[in-house]
Amino acid sequence: MNQNNEGWFARLTRLDPPLLMGLLMVSGLGLTVLYSASQQNMDLVWGQGMRLGLGFAIMLTLAQLPPRYFRLWSPWIYLGGIVLLLAVMVFGDISKGAQRWLDLGVVRFQPSEIMKLAVPMMMGWFFAEKPLPPRWLHLLGGALITAIPFILIAEQPDLGTALVVGSAGAFALFLAGLSWMIMLGLALLLGAAIPLFWTFIMHDYQRQRVLTFLDPETDPLGTGYHIIQSKIAIGSGGIYGKGWLNGTQSHLDFLPEGSTDFIFAAFLEEFGLVGGCLLLIIYFFIVARALYMASRAPDTYTRLLAGSLTLIFFLYAFVNTGMVSGLLPVVGLPLPLFSYGGTSLVTIMAGFGMLMSIYSHRRTLTR
Repeated sequence: MNQNNEGWFARLTRLDPPLLMGLLMVSGLGLTVLYSASQQNMDLVWGQGMRLGLGFAIMLTLAQLPPRYFRLWSPWIYLGGIVLLLAVMVFGDISKGAQRWLDLGVVRFQPSEIMKLAVPMMMGWFFAEKPLPPRWLHLLGGALITAIPFILIAEQPDLGTALVVGSAGAFALFLAGLSWMIMLGLALLLGAAIPLFWTFIMHDYQRQRVLTFLDPETDPLGTGYHIIQSKIAIGSGGIYGKGWLNGTQSHLDFLPEGSTDFIFAAFLEEFGLVGGCLLLIIYFFIVARALYMASRAPDTYTRLLAGSLTLIFFLYAFVNTGMVSGLLPVVGLPLPLFSYGGTSLVTIMAGFGMLMSIYSHRRTLTR
């Protein structure tokens, strides 16, 4: 496609208009549902709007930077993230039984969020000049890059973020051309390691989440309460929903975390199956468009980075909708651009900024 046909907006901002439109639609729907799920709490809506504004500003800023800077910074961002994770183990704030936060006085943040970007950046940097598909020695190197932050984050404990970081490394290996036989062997190895993972890595509350997923009715007023109420909210919405501002499960506080992890259930209660399908179609469009943009990346580094960032976004949406529907265990991952919260939202938008940078600079990279 000729650059002149891309439109003045894309040339001026280096943003992809179709992808930007999809992100704006999801963000707008998220604010609409948050207003209802929070019982019309405008402070919450304004706070989320400010976070979205910050996220879009970061996306716009990163889109202007040539991808060579991302490649140059990759090992330093990764090493800095590892140092911050080690600092969390020593100096981190403890909240709700987990040690995940660093309080620097001016700002309080989760260093684990950095690794959602740092791991795919480092994996792309590591495999950029190596023959593909990767050889066994290189596979071990990639596995080590992924395993170090995975273990540090899982020890906080934050299994949800650890799984995202581990998946980011797995996505990069998959996109690097890992053979199906090796992937099958690794899957069998992981399956065999489940008893060890269950015994030595997972905490009691994490094991309980898995048991609750298998049979939530065993403790309907305790550990199974969240998912039972979520299913009630989804089922009561029916085909067309109860209408905006008419959700009873969230408004009467039966639905826990109705504005954060379980906001998808609040959305389905008010907009029904039809609204839920439309939202999933928008998410599918975002992922499809982002994968197309990743496929146009001109070199190994940008292709692995763009593809991994896209699949991380897909993982967020897939896991959240699955856990809210009772199809997956509850792991505490938000619905991207929809759930109330700031840190993961900014991380996701930064990833889209890098993706748009790669796509808009693709011609200069091939010269």
